[in-house]
Amino acid sequence: YEEFLTNKEIRDLPTGIDDTVVINDALYLFQRDIVQWALKRGRAAIFADCGLGKTAMQLEWAHHVSVHTNRPVLILAPLAVAAQTAREGDKFGIQVDVVRDPTDVGRGVYVTNYEILDRFDLSVFGGVVVDESSILKSFTGHYRNAIITGFRDTPFRLACTATPAPNDHMELTNHAEFLGVMTRQEML
Repeated sequence: YEEFLTNKEIRDLPTGIDDTVVINDALYLFQRDIVQWALKRGRAAIFADCGLGKTAMQLEWAHHVSVHTNRPVLILAPLAVAAQTAREGDKFGIQVDVVRDPTDVGRGVYVTNYEILDRFDLSVFGGVVVDESSILKSFTGHYRNAIITGFRDTPFRLACTATPAPNDHMELTNHAEFLGVMTRQEML
């Protein structure tokens, strides 16, 4: 029976960047630890309550992923948050460009809103950050499906929300599916 249970275990092994990355000193120690952990995981979720610096952590993560992969990283955010995210990047010395057109994407970190995701060739990105990842909540939602399907092969994925923990099992399953841990059907 023990062997049976062991064979049923699902292990999501780290696929990310090793511990040699130097994290920005402007982040608090706990933020640096979280970023280091998320970089090592490769695909991770940061459920950090309001005021804990979620944006700073995701920007630092995105910067290191872009450098490591030599590819652009896309941050998906609500429309009202995109410009604020770019301004926040300035505070930490990270160039973040708000992008609305795929021809404006080169190397580095970019932020756009969910509503124009379909304009972009998602295969060019080495990483993606889903800011306000509660957008994954609805299991039949248009954006949920577009994000999970569109970034399925993206090597680095980060889900961020100010909700300390998702509110229900469906939200957890959608986060797990986005991160490539297991599908919604497997988890249910």
